[in-house]
Amino acid sequence: MELVDALRRLGGSARSAELAKMLDVSEETVRRTIKALHKAGAVQRVHGGAFLAGPQSATSFARRISENQKEKARIAARVAAYARDGMALFLDVGSTTAFVAEELRQKSGLVVVTNSIGAAQTLANHNGNRVHFLGGELQSNERGTFGFVTEQQVRRFALDLAILSADGFSAKQGVLYHCAAEAQLAGVVAECAEQVAVVITHSKFAESAPHCGPSPRKIDLFCTDHSPGKKLASALAGWGVTLEVAPGGKDE
Repeated sequence: MELVDALRRLGGSARSAELAKMLDVSEETVRRTIKALHKAGAVQRVHGGAFLAGPQSATSFARRISENQKEKARIAARVAAYARDGMALFLDVGSTTAFVAEELRQKSGLVVVTNSIGAAQTLANHNGNRVHFLGGELQSNERGTFGFVTEQQVRRFALDLAILSADGFSAKQGVLYHCAAEAQLAGVVAECAEQVAVVITHSKFAESAPHCGPSPRKIDLFCTDHSPGKKLASALAGWGVTLEVAPGGKDE
């Protein structure tokens, strides 16, 4: 299948627009083909594109990005309003952050620092953006890089805004992660950024995870789709974090 071959040549994942250009067909044709191949188990559909199916893909990124898509899109639109043309931004590997990357295609002249394959592909060579993809150990299930090299490289940037995701949220510890390397990188990024925004769907409010992310007092903006309730909202206020609830949820 030509589309599968094209995905292999593009490193295993690509946006629909890239595939359409490479195959010289319309994006609608690419979307229909991706849908058929997804049903056959040959590729995984993600927001705006696809990547080759692998042993871990169905349980990791593809599963996460397919959940709560409308909520993630609303959050992405809200947080993208804080990004201005020409800013230096960090984007992590989170599925909500993937929606933010799509929203940021409306901006121009961005300096984007990321450890996410998907975010890099979405924003590279578009509207004068300059994308810096961080090195380090590639974790294919997360579609991103982590570890000592990644952390050392990000320390060389002065970031205007870092946009981070999380696996859980605690009124005591703040944002939480299942992966120690992801928690560690988030902490390093927060130290390099003038402002830190956390994007998280309300489904994560009840989730716990073993690794703490950045100090809650390092976070400036917490953007979600529903009110987190009195206890969590009080914790955010105590840490000096601005709470943004994206329009369209049950709080509207």
